[in-house]
Amino acid sequence: MKSRIIAGLLALILGVFGIHRFYLRDIGGGIFYVFLFIITNSFWFPVTWILGIIEGIRLFNMSNQEFDSKYNKNFVDYREIPGRRAENYRNTRDQRVPQKRDTNFRIFPKKNPFRKSALEKYNNYDFKGAISDYTKALDISPDDPELHFQIARAYSLTENKELAFRHLDTAVQYGMKDTAKIGTDEDLAFLRIQPEYESFKSNNFRLTLKAIGPEKKDLLNEDLLLSQIKKLNELREKGVISQEEFTIERKKIMNLKN
Repeated sequence: MKSRIIAGLLALILGVFGIHRFYLRDIGGGIFYVFLFIITNSFWFPVTWILGIIEGIRLFNMSNQEFDSKYNKNFVDYREIPGRRAENYRNTRDQRVPQKRDTNFRIFPKKNPFRKSALEKYNNYDFKGAISDYTKALDISPDDPELHFQIARAYSLTENKELAFRHLDTAVQYGMKDTAKIGTDEDLAFLRIQPEYESFKSNNFRLTLKAIGPEKKDLLNEDLLLSQIKKLNELREKGVISQEEFTIERKKIMNLKN
């Protein structure tokens, strides 16, 4: 990026040789100065000396914006231009280009290999394989509404209505615009005959707490807790721990359960 002050000083001091023109990347102007200097120097009065002083004064009197627009076209900072909003511009390699802002814009990774493989398996009726790949794709792009919609279709075809409804709900939550296709897509026909569908549709394709229902009990966790209580009881019967210690430890285990 060229400096107006440096260009002006070069014009005043070395303008007789056109150095300021070379500095400003005006190669043709610089060569003209050199050629004119050689011709007029033979008369012991180099005209380029006067021209350099005139151009130096002109550069010093020039505003920064005017200088930049003329000599720094590839480096103009639009934050300094009235009426321009700096946040609407992004840097490229050599200039700033207008960029529209979208408050609803989401950034998804450009490369998601599982998206393509999931679609191929889906089209080949390998719905379980498609679900597996769509799940991996969502690990990369968890807020991509299209991926949630596609995996919901696969769950519908495998008659897993709970996960299908949940992924449709998430797709709408993350900005799915064409919600009308939920009511027309052939692969979602299984969901549309479910009793929960009408309330799901009337709620703008969002799940209600009633539709979600209570969480399933973790049976494996309960078995572990019961096993611990059983071991405590055995230790009490063997006299390893007292009744009071048994009661305290059992209470701790029951608190973990709740």
